[in-house]
Amino acid sequence: DPHPEYEFRGWAGRLAERMAALNPELRYANLAVRGKRTRQVLEDQLRPALALEPDLVAAPLGMNDVIGRGDLTEVHADLDQIYGRLAESGATVILSTFPDVARTIPLARRKEDRLLALNEMMREFADQFGFVLVDLYTAPVLTDLRSWSVDRLHASPFGHERFADGAAYALGLPDSTPDWGRPLDPQPNPRRASVVIRDTRWAVQFFTPWMIRKIRGVSLGDGRAPKRPDLTPVLRPLTP
Repeated sequence: DPHPEYEFRGWAGRLAERMAALNPELRYANLAVRGKRTRQVLEDQLRPALALEPDLVAAPLGMNDVIGRGDLTEVHADLDQIYGRLAESGATVILSTFPDVARTIPLARRKEDRLLALNEMMREFADQFGFVLVDLYTAPVLTDLRSWSVDRLHASPFGHERFADGAAYALGLPDSTPDWGRPLDPQPNPRRASVVIRDTRWAVQFFTPWMIRKIRGVSLGDGRAPKRPDLTPVLRPLTP
């Protein structure tokens, strides 16, 4: 989701821009770093987030743990600590379920049980702490490849827009709509050979390098810092 001010915008930045249009005094920070797991959020990101004394926190966590091989029991324990402390802060907290990646990523069915388990955790924590839940798993638009970038792990600009619209609706923002997750108009079904070629190219370009990084214990987030570590005013986007 390219942006003229920094490498990527993402759904949270889009939501912040939408909220800033309603409240120009809004200030926004983004502490996310790609590839981080729940334990790293607990150890490295939670304290700085709470130090900002936020009114609203978006914290859908755990997908990197699903993709990896970590123990989901430990993930649940870490999430319980994170969400418990966020609840104590008095901030409004947004969680989400995660999209059905088994529909968009070849080989992802091997992770489907872990994804369903994480989504159930999100629902349980939202109920337990009274958090706002955005249900991405049941949104038809997010099983469409047009909602995803070419790596199929990160959303496209359109996909991020839909996620931001879902969060806006869950928060009850003006002009939000309940049909944010509606399916796109169907495209002609590609031939089987075209699907095989497309998936093979994806595996060569993205899956194989990811497996190599995983074996080496390397993450795309290594050495990266948050892009907006401080609460600052939100500038309107310079491009559509």
